[in-house]
Amino acid sequence: MCLTVATAGLAQDARLRRLDTGIDAGEWEAVGRLDIGGKGFCTGALIAPRLVLTAAHCLFDRKTKQRIDHGEVQFLAGWRNGRAGAYRMVRRAVVHPDYVYDGVVSSERVRNDLALLELDQPIQNTTIKPFETAPRPRRGDRLGVVSYAKNRSEAPSLQEVCSVIARQEGVLVTSCSVDFGASGAPIFTFENGSPQIVSVVSAKAHVENKEVSLGTALGAPLALLQAELVAGKGVFQQPGPASRRLSAQDRRRSIGAKFVKP
Repeated sequence: MCLTVATAGLAQDARLRRLDTGIDAGEWEAVGRLDIGGKGFCTGALIAPRLVLTAAHCLFDRKTKQRIDHGEVQFLAGWRNGRAGAYRMVRRAVVHPDYVYDGVVSSERVRNDLALLELDQPIQNTTIKPFETAPRPRRGDRLGVVSYAKNRSEAPSLQEVCSVIARQEGVLVTSCSVDFGASGAPIFTFENGSPQIVSVVSAKAHVENKEVSLGTALGAPLALLQAELVAGKGVFQQPGPASRRLSAQDRRRSIGAKFVKP
């Protein structure tokens, strides 16, 4: 599948703004850093007092390609310059059942790159308010992203204006700026006057020599993960031998983008 980048839209994107103070970060306190066993980090966002939304690949070891023990993951809500508004460990975690970490990069892989984490204790803090989710945005809609990333791991950064370039096979292609660590970061729309999550960052890519970010659509995938938690799933089990579940059809669904390895 080929992607066309609207360069005029890219030129209007806002730069990243570091949220160093409580005033700057006020409405973004429910975005936090996910520390992964001391080996790395991703970004996650609170969508209920006990639920954090992030990318599925954050729960996989890059070398072994296996699921990590989510009991080693800590959510630092509103992490900023050495302090967090709340510290919570992860009790259970579910990833999309069709997600495959090790395989051909395709729209199939990106659109299933979603995970839901249940915290060991709810966050009930008047300054940390969970975000609502919203329907999938349309091409051209304005977005925002709050994320932690390489060289800006100690405070979140906000890109308040970026846009939807394309929507293809459940993948949201945006002009938002992302880097290592921004995986799982919430992508927001502001249509109703308050930020609502419409996607999470899966990867960054190059399309026609332009940097773009790829996000996972919510809707049915998120509802599926919520149902799996209700059904009692998400308890960590030691992984067995790695397996590949890619079909020939999956391999044909290339998104036409060169990925930067996470």
